Amino acid sequence: MPIIKVLAVVLVVCLAVGLRFVPALRTYQFTAWIMVSVVASMLYPEWFLAWSLWGGRIEFDLRNKKLALLVIQFVMFGMGTQMRLQDFLIGEKMAYGVAVGLLLQFTVMPLVGFTIAQLCGFDPEIGAGIVLVGCCSSGLASNVMTYIARGNLPLSITLTALATLMAPAVTPAWMKVLAGAEVEVTYFEMMMQIVMIVIVPIGAAMLHDLLRQVTPRVRTFIVSLAAIAIAWWLASTMGWIAPAATVTDGAHADAMASQALAAKGFGIGMSPVLFDLVAALTFAVTLGVVYHGITRMWADVEKVMPVVSMVGIIFFVTITTAAGRDDLLKIGLVLTLAAAAHNTIGYVLGYWLSRLCGLDASSARTVALEVGLQNGGMASGLASQMGKLATVGLAPAVFSPWMNVSGSLLANHWRRRPVVDSR
Repeated sequence: MPIIKVLAVVLVVCLAVGLRFVPALRTYQFTAWIMVSVVASMLYPEWFLAWSLWGGRIEFDLRNKKLALLVIQFVMFGMGTQMRLQDFLIGEKMAYGVAVGLLLQFTVMPLVGFTIAQLCGFDPEIGAGIVLVGCCSSGLASNVMTYIARGNLPLSITLTALATLMAPAVTPAWMKVLAGAEVEVTYFEMMMQIVMIVIVPIGAAMLHDLLRQVTPRVRTFIVSLAAIAIAWWLASTMGWIAPAATVTDGAHADAMASQALAAKGFGIGMSPVLFDLVAALTFAVTLGVVYHGITRMWADVEKVMPVVSMVGIIFFVTITTAAGRDDLLKIGLVLTLAAAAHNTIGYVLGYWLSRLCGLDASSARTVALEVGLQNGGMASGLASQMGKLATVGLAPAVFSPWMNVSGSLLANHWRRRPVVDSR
């Protein structure tokens, strides 16, 4: 009945708002808003797939790849603003723990994800989504949970930073090996997608951090380069310049050249790959410098950025749930159990394998959280760019809220039981 649907949405909204006023439960507020998005998109999926404006004269597809890329870039940029350049530095005492953590991060979770997908017998593309979650790096949620658990926070931050840098090379490789039979995986294409989704926005955030530390003269030089980058970015966005590869050799070269010049802009003697890399670099520089300028005028904007990231993640969960509603009605419970198993095994193996490798209890707890908590936003973004948000994207949509719940529970459990030994 319509009234029951409305009451269900109102109930979860009241729950999400109410948690703000309960200190002991405030850390679950983000998860509660995820619940709101899931309930609303399951009950009213048509609201979150496409919008028709001006009497149908304007159709707006919320699953559009360009929109998805822009949203996920701002999610990652918001996360990146909470990182610092020194997070990428490995101290001598931390090197072994970092090596252990990265090894477990990129071996345990991909293999566990593949095993669970095979055992549950999901449709190939949905199973590939579970593998994709396992192949992604950890996200900033692991840093928050480590802080709550009073673990080794410097180790956690460094692991997240370095795992993020490794993702463009490692994630596509694992996907090719473990899920290449289920979905088409082109290594270089996925690598570039991860660069655009993760490295570009986080690189922009790191440029902002650099600008806060350099001398005025260096800052002026960087801003001057940024002006050139902004000009390039605007020109490529408007289609005034395009890679020379649009002009091809052969019998129709002249016709293709004329078409390229008329439709896409001026060929610039650059391969499409190099053109994309330059475009990515210019976008990162533009975003970093513009954001730095905004923070100098409004310092409190940095406090808003984590909220921007959360809103972006909620957007992805909402759209994915609406797109895959029919499949979720069939396999939602099994997929949730798969998420719980994947997550729990990650915690258990992350902790005990770290202990077997000689890490102290505090560092082992940290590695467990890094291994068990994946970057759901990255997985959702990749699923969207693959054009398979309704299938491959289902696992990230289910896994993300579950990881927040389980991570909070485990972190608070460890917080109440502080490490007493130094080993």
